[in-house]
Amino acid sequence: MKRTLTPYLFVSPAMLLLVAFGIFPILVAAVISTTDMNISGFVRPQNIKFIGLENYVTLFNDPKFWQALWNTGGFAVLGVPAIVVLSLAVALLLNRSGNGFFQTLRSFYFIPAITAIVAVSLIWGYLYNTQFGFFNYVLSLVGIPEVQWLSDPILSKFSVGFVAVWRGMGLNTIIFLAALQGVPKEYLEAASIDGAGEWRKTFMITLPLLRFAIFFVSVTTTISWLQFFDEPFVLTDGGPLGATTSVSIFLYKEGFRLNQFGYASAGSLVLFAIIAVITVIQLRLRRADDEY
Repeated sequence: MKRTLTPYLFVSPAMLLLVAFGIFPILVAAVISTTDMNISGFVRPQNIKFIGLENYVTLFNDPKFWQALWNTGGFAVLGVPAIVVLSLAVALLLNRSGNGFFQTLRSFYFIPAITAIVAVSLIWGYLYNTQFGFFNYVLSLVGIPEVQWLSDPILSKFSVGFVAVWRGMGLNTIIFLAALQGVPKEYLEAASIDGAGEWRKTFMITLPLLRFAIFFVSVTTTISWLQFFDEPFVLTDGGPLGATTSVSIFLYKEGFRLNQFGYASAGSLVLFAIIAVITVIQLRLRRADDEY
C-alpha cells in the first residue's frame, strides 16, 4: 500500500494546483453560464437568476460572436504555420552558423518573448501610426502614399498578426534550437560521408528527428492563437469595425465592459470546447503518425 500511494503523494501538489486553478474555474464558469449574472451578483447573490441554456442560444445567434470566431480562426490558420516555419528556419540558421554574426545575436531573438506585451504593442503602434509612423515615413521617401496599417479592416489583420508572429518566434526558436542540439552528430557525419548535401541532411535526417518538437510547438502555438488577445487589444481594441476582434476580446468586452458575466462565461466554455477538440485532433494525428 505504501509503495502504491507514494507516487500519488509526490504528484499531489501539482494535482491540487491543477484542480484549484484549472478544473475548478471551468466548473464555476459552467455554473455562471446558466445564469444572468452581472456585477451586482457579487454583492447580492440573490439577484442571480437561473436561465438555463439561454446564454448559449443567444451566443450562437450573435453575429458579433461569429465574426470574432471567424477572425480567430483566420489568425490561427495564418499565424501558426508562420511561427512554426520561421522559428524553425531561424533555429536552423543559428545552429549552423558556428561563431558567426547570427550566433552572437542569439540572445536578441528571445527578447520579444520576455518584453512586456503592452510596451511592445505601444512601440509597434507608433511604428504603424498613419501620420508620423516610421513605416509610412519610409514609404514616403519613395513616393508611396500613407498606408492605413491599423485603420483598414483587411490590412489591420495582417498588421496585428505580424506583431504576434514576431513576438511568438522567440520562445519557439529557443525550443527548436534546444531540440537541434540533441540531434546525433553521427547521423549527419555519416550522411556527409555518403555525399549528402546540407538540404538533403536537413530534410531527411534533421527534420524527422524534430517531429516531437514540431508537434509540441504546433500544439502550444495553436492554443495560444485561439486565445489571441494581447496584440489586437492594445493595438486596435478589436477594431476597425470588429476586423481584429478575437473571441477572447469579444468575451472580455461582454464580461467586463457590458457587465454580462453569464453570457461571457458561456462564450468562454465554447472557446474551451473548441480548443479541446482541436488539441485532441492534433494528439490523434500525432499518435497515428507514430503508429505509421
